[in-house]
Amino acid sequence: MNSILVGFLASLFAGLATGIGALPILLPIKLTQRAQAIALGFGGGVMLAASAFSLIVPGTEAAIAQGASSMGAALIMAAGVFLGGWFLLLSNKYIPHEHFKKGPEGVNQQALKRIWLFITAITIHNFPEGLAVGVSFGAGNWADGIPLAIGIGLQNIPEGLVVALSLVAQKYTPIYALKVSLLTGFVEPLGGLIGAGIVSIAQPILPWGMAFAAGAMLFVISDEIIPESHRQGQEQEATLGIMVGFIVMMLLDIGLG
Repeated sequence: MNSILVGFLASLFAGLATGIGALPILLPIKLTQRAQAIALGFGGGVMLAASAFSLIVPGTEAAIAQGASSMGAALIMAAGVFLGGWFLLLSNKYIPHEHFKKGPEGVNQQALKRIWLFITAITIHNFPEGLAVGVSFGAGNWADGIPLAIGIGLQNIPEGLVVALSLVAQKYTPIYALKVSLLTGFVEPLGGLIGAGIVSIAQPILPWGMAFAAGAMLFVISDEIIPESHRQGQEQEATLGIMVGFIVMMLLDIGLG
């Protein structure tokens, strides 16, 4: 099957998990602050392991296979990670958006309704995840791509629930919250399509694409997920979630890879 199509479908699968995670919002239950912190931490742990085992390690191997020395591969990875983080830094600075609890950030916040600020924040968050999945499959690397797609899907499930809960807390209906959570996940196949397309056309870009995606994910983890999960005084619960998420993704990557 065409690697671009596979990358798109895999990132679509991962993105749809946000809607699956939001389904409990239709039930008469209320997620506690402790459970939310664990869920967010779990997502951060999955992304942290994915950035290392599914992106940086295979990206380094790809650079060496293309003729780079060990130090040259390390420099490519370092530069790509920096560029990925810098891209997210600029996105956070110039695209109006709103965090779960930190409130508005960026420029011209008053020009957008509260809900669209919120959606933009999730868009910034999800795009590098889809990009990472697309880059892996675009290179024909199913051994890394499959566990990465599964891991991203797993971390999107609690994320989708937290998004839906946040919207309901702002007086939106559960049905509307479910639709918005599902909508935010559709950003991932767009990133997957772009990542798979670029890498499949130009193989020398593969190490750079993997490092870029890893840097973008690391920025999201440190700038958004960890601060959000530690709010409300649930630091230990969030840390436990991060460790469990990291272990689950590590097992997936090593076991399936």
